[in-house]
Amino acid sequence: MPLTRIETRRERPAEEVQAIIAAVERAQRVALKLPEGDRQIRYVTHRPEHFAVPADRSADFTVIEITLFSGRSLDAKRQLYALLVDELGALGIARNDVFVVLNEQPQENWGLGGKAACDLELGFKVDV
Repeated sequence: MPLTRIETRRERPAEEVQAIIAAVERAQRVALKLPEGDRQIRYVTHRPEHFAVPADRSADFTVIEITLFSGRSLDAKRQLYALLVDELGALGIARNDVFVVLNEQPQENWGLGGKAACDLELGFKVDV
């Protein structure tokens, strides 16, 4: 159950925002082997003057920060990065405008329904 934040500096119509969220969800579901509907994704648009980007990037520069349980393999992470740029590329966002950061946390650092995630049956495997 990753907690994902997509940050950009370009205003988009609601249907484009929903398409980007769906694309990120698909990439996570495939690469991380998540169950259908495991979706905790936020889309944040910053005013351009509040979001500095590298000079060689466009107005579509997009940061995807994903906080997730530790334990995914390097291959799963590589697949995630590739799927994210493929999915977003299909929506017109160039590969070099996609920047992904993973923040891995042990399950005991997640509280769900008043319990530590390590004490719950999550319905999916982390070691993929």
